[in-house]
Order: sequence, then structure tokens, then C-alpha cells
Amino acid sequence: MTTVRIIGHGRAGTSFATAFGAAGVEVRGLLGRADDVFSAAADVDVLLLAVPDQAVVDVAWAVSPVPGTVVAHCSGALGLEVLAPHERVAALHPLVTLPDPATGAERLGSGGYFAVAGDQAIVDLVHALGGKALVIPAQARAAYHAAACMASNHLVALLGQVQRVAATVGLPLEAFLPLARGALDDVSRLGPAAALTGPVSRGDLTTIERHRQVLDPAELGGYDAGVDLARRLVIAGRQG
Repeated sequence: MTTVRIIGHGRAGTSFATAFGAAGVEVRGLLGRADDVFSAAADVDVLLLAVPDQAVVDVAWAVSPVPGTVVAHCSGALGLEVLAPHERVAALHPLVTLPDPATGAERLGSGGYFAVAGDQAIVDLVHALGGKALVIPAQARAAYHAAACMASNHLVALLGQVQRVAATVGLPLEAFLPLARGALDDVSRLGPAAALTGPVSRGDLTTIERHRQVLDPAELGGYDAGVDLARRLVIAGRQG
């Protein structure tokens, strides 16, 4: 049985601890900021650093190296060099959101994708969770993580804009969520270019300008960015 210790008891650390336990991986402790991590790599196969990106280097150096232990971080953007001075190193970044430990653990064990790098032991952990490993080389990790942020964080921010604009006419965000879910389903089935509908796809400049005239000036930057992205899809669809 693989043994894991986790440093970081935030949403990521607690989600991983619960998910690993449910998958039959032995979790030997969840350490936090107040704990002494010097010996954290002892007596485990994998030490997982589920800490903020800016803390990874300091935490890695605070842990005494153990030759047989794999030390891994959960950052999507960082490479493996931040885990010096450890010999066996890896990265494990889940392509799911972890809003709370219970939901996070369920999603980690749902058969999704994980971006990995480094030691094979981390791929074995992905398989233990029932997931699929995507090997992301060091030079591609920042671009990979940017795409992940767009798919999740930027989508949430966009729906925040929907909520603000809908509120100006007395409508709740909930009224628009089926529309958003339908669009995501269409993208899954057809791809982004074929799934695009609306005034940009039709070349309806009059409607786009009508939108711009009624929007709060503070919302125009986001709206115009969306129009530009939609136009790029239209062009890509024509070229395809």
C-alpha cells in the first residue's frame, strides 16, 4: 500500500487526504503551518506539498531529504526545480475545483484529469484515484495553468458579470444558468466554434452596438473582450 503524508490543511490538502483514504492510500498525517515539517518525508512513499505556490520553495527546503521519498507539489504553474534539494520529485495538479473538502474529495475520485510531472510514483497515485494523468513538461506548465484558470476562474468571473448585468433589469443569475450549462454541453459535443450562437456568429453588429449602449461603462471591457473572443471563433470556424 502506498503511504502519503500531506503538508497543508487547506481545501487542497484536506480534499486529497479524504480522496486518498477513500482510494485505499494510507495517509499518515496532515501537517499545517504550526507543525514542524523537518521529518515530514520520513517513513512515507510520497510527501505532498499542498501549499500556496509562493510557499513551495520554503517548505521544500524546510523538509529534510529522504532518498527514497518522492516530494511533490500541487502547483499547476511551477516546475520541479522548486523542490530542491530532494532527489525524487514530482508535481500533481488536479483539473477539478476544490471548493470544500467533501466536494473536492468526491471530484478528485471522479475519474478526471491530473497534470503530472516527474517521478512515476505520482502517476501511480493518479491511477489509485481512478484518474487520468496528463504529463506536462516544464516549459509548458505556465501555459497549461493559464488554460486551466480560463476554464474555471475566468468562467466564474464571467458569470459574475452576468449576475451584475442581469440585476440591472431585476433578474436573478439562476435564470441564466441553464443557458450557460447548455452552452457548455454544446461545446462538449460540437467544439467551441460549432457551438457558438448569438449576434457575433451572425455578424449582427447592430445588436452588439445596442448592447454596448445600455451597459454600464465599467462592464464594457469584459463585454468587448467576449465579443473579440467570439469573433476569433467565427474566423477559426470559417478557416476550418
